[in-house]
Amino acid sequence: MATTSKQYKAIGEDLWKSRTEKTDYEDYAEVNKQLEKMGYNIGIRLIEDFLARSSLGRCADFKEVGEVVAKVGFKSFLNTAPAVTHSAPVSRPGSTQQQGTIAGSSFVLTLEENPLAEFVELPDEALEGGLWFSNVLCGVLRGALEMVQMQVQAEFLSDVLRGDESTEIRVTLLKYLEEEMPVGDD
Repeated sequence: MATTSKQYKAIGEDLWKSRTEKTDYEDYAEVNKQLEKMGYNIGIRLIEDFLARSSLGRCADFKEVGEVVAKVGFKSFLNTAPAVTHSAPVSRPGSTQQQGTIAGSSFVLTLEENPLAEFVELPDEALEGGLWFSNVLCGVLRGALEMVQMQVQAEFLSDVLRGDESTEIRVTLLKYLEEEMPVGDD
């Protein structure tokens, strides 16, 4: 048994030393990108489970999307229901689109308790370097909503790990995506 664990350790060390893609964990902007990318990959898979569990139909507008994300999505997967605040987009003169369907519509999710931040304390250099520890949530939101034809931008406004009173994530609708058929599926 001891030789097996030594073999695994040796293989792991060899892989670590010979890896070609080096990540600088002191570059917090790069770490934030990697966390967001991980979340995106989770989100594109998680949406299928969400839709199967919830049996919800298509949302009427982006305001309803915010309500469903907070009250059903976060509650189902993180056992917390953030408060939702909707922001009106800057309206264009003569625009006939309904409020909530316009690109630029947004909502803010306010988590009083962030389950990903429990038992976590960030070092000062990470805070000063701009690390958003829970940035994976932004990626999950972006990936999941992209799979239901909404291109969004998700970004942190505040985080309890940075000394703020609550964790806030703004989700902004960039555009609705066209539903595409896979090549060869007619």
